[in-house]
Amino acid sequence: MYTSGSFLLALQAQDAAPPAGSGGMLQILLDTGPLNQLVLLILVTFSVVCWAIILVKTLSYRTVERQTATFLDVFRRSQKFSDVQAVCPSLAHSPLVGVFQAGYAELTAQFRATQQAGAQAGASARPTLKSLDAVDRALIRAATTEVNKLERRLGFLATAASVSPYIGLFGTVVGITIAFQRIAQTGATSLSVVGGPISEALVATAAGLFAAIPAVIFYNHFIHRVKDFSAAMDDFALEFLNIAERNFT
Repeated sequence: MYTSGSFLLALQAQDAAPPAGSGGMLQILLDTGPLNQLVLLILVTFSVVCWAIILVKTLSYRTVERQTATFLDVFRRSQKFSDVQAVCPSLAHSPLVGVFQAGYAELTAQFRATQQAGAQAGASARPTLKSLDAVDRALIRAATTEVNKLERRLGFLATAASVSPYIGLFGTVVGITIAFQRIAQTGATSLSVVGGPISEALVATAAGLFAAIPAVIFYNHFIHRVKDFSAAMDDFALEFLNIAERNFT
């Protein structure tokens, strides 16, 4: 009886012991099959690109915010639009610069047409707007262009956030399928038979979540920042129109 009990304990200890050659997460990655390695490579690529976009956009939006504040201060202190135009090249990262330049170009074109008409009539006419709606349309077009610039590359974050979990799930399904195949071939259900494929499956799921979660968080954060910049452009356009209407109509 004692011998039988010792034999059973020895078998249990053997089943509970980690398999030979086990080296943790690195060993699991090295032991994965070619298909799961391809899945992991895709997810790692997604993750690296996402983090690169996150870093670039974070630095870019900080520059945009700083230059926008500077531009608004210059715009509100200046007496003439030409003075504001002079500082625009040094604040090119601000979306308000693009909006202002579009409005200023439309104003200049209308003033030139007014002066030509006055010259033909033999009188010197003061700069006058022919159409405030045309200025408004120019500002709207410029604001749309600036928003598109701010949103550039954010689409990849949205794609990675939505696709990465499914790619990881694909790796999980493959790993579980291999585990069931080994059970069918050996007729055994011990951890030594199914543990490896299940570990591979879980690694694929974890990699998918690792790529998707930061992409979701920062995509929502950046979209909120873009909405703030868009609201600032709308407010600036209204302020520009008020000044133009008050001085040139």
